[in-house]
Parts: sequence; C-alpha cells; structure tokens
Amino acid sequence: MAEARPRVRLRQAVLVAAELEPVAADLRAALGLGEPFRDPGVGEFGLANVVFALGDRFIEVVSPIGADTAAGRHLARHGGDGGYMVIFDLEDLAGARERAGALGVRVVWQIDLPDISGTHLHPGDMRGAIVSLDRSEPYGSWRWGGPDWTGRFGQGAPGELVSITVAVGDPDAVAERWAEVLGVPRAGERGAPRLELDGGEVLFANADRPSGEGIVELALRTPRELPGGGEVAEIGGVRLRRVS
Repeated sequence: MAEARPRVRLRQAVLVAAELEPVAADLRAALGLGEPFRDPGVGEFGLANVVFALGDRFIEVVSPIGADTAAGRHLARHGGDGGYMVIFDLEDLAGARERAGALGVRVVWQIDLPDISGTHLHPGDMRGAIVSLDRSEPYGSWRWGGPDWTGRFGQGAPGELVSITVAVGDPDAVAERWAEVLGVPRAGERGAPRLELDGGEVLFANADRPSGEGIVELALRTPRELPGGGEVAEIGGVRLRRVS
C-alpha cells in the first residue's frame, strides 16, 4: 500500500484593504461571521488586521497603518483592494522549505514557535500572492486565529473556505511552481490548472495585465446566500462565490 501523502490544507486567505473597518464589516455581514481576532503582532509589518474564523479556516483582512509597507505598495501597484496572501497548513513543513530553497525562492519572513511555524515566500518568486508555508501543532490548531485556537481546536461560523483562484500572466508555469513547493498534485487542463489539496483547491486563471495579478476569488461553502440573494458578491476587491 502506498504511503499517504502528508496533508496540505488551505487554512487562511488574506485580503488587503486601504480601509480596514468597512471591508471587515461587509465580510462579517455577508457571511454571518463572528467577532474577529485582532492580532497585535502584525504591527511588526506596519499593519492592522482582523481575522474571521469560518469553520476551521480563516479569512483575514490587513490594512497598512505605517509608511512604506509591503501592503501599501501592493495597494498602489494594483490600484485598490484585493487578494494579498494565502496561508497553507502543511504536515511536512521541512520538506516544503527545502523544496522552496532548492528552487531559489526567497524567504521574506520566518518564525518557529512551539505551536506554529510560518514561512512567507517572496511573491516575486512565487507570483500571484505571498505564499505562506505554515505548520500547526497540534495539527489543526491555529495560533493566527487567536487565543481560542492557540495550541488547540476551535470552531468558527458555519461554513468553509473551499478554494481560491489566483490570476497570473502564465497560469501553467505558476501552478507548476506552487505545486512543486507545496508537494501537491497539479491537475486541470492547460491554461486552467488547479492544485488538489486536502479538502480544498487552488485554481489558476489568466490575468491580462500585471496589475490584475493576485487572488481574485474565494469559493465558500456557507449556509446563507450572499448579499442580494445571489451566489456571487464582491467585497474588498475579491469575488466571493458560494458553493453548495
């Protein structure tokens, strides 16, 4: 019998907004989310944030509060709010770090704590978003979600983050890079590749201009319809798509 592949889960999608509170309020109302966690630790990056739990996955919004921040430069390059970062929870973090290093992918931030480790990879090397390679301990806990999740299991609002869609200039090449670093299978047709994760997916689409690159859609399993009674809404420069 073949040995099981170490799990790779989509745990957190991060949006960046020029104004934090309006986007946070819109997300909370649209998805029936609870009170967010506000992490003082992101002040290290010149940011303020909110983190919402949806099932055992998370949607974060960050906003620059300092001068000359990476998030502020992202907003300027892209002309407004949008998708910014994606955080994966990997059982084999050491292997992913080794693969990223072998490919020459730069690390912009790294931390190792007793209950979680994280590694932010340079978006210029990964394309489409900041990719964060993380490892929760015990697996399934999530310090970034706040005290209720630090070293233990919590539960957020009813629902689940199912997938993200990343728009880039060369979807096939970028999908290959992400798949190799994460150690996951690549599937899908040429021009519309996807990565198969444990309980989720990353989809890649074509961006027709550099300013259009980034996370453009979150697919969500939620018991309530999106604003206007539809299956699609746009908040914070990102499409929200409701799936059954």
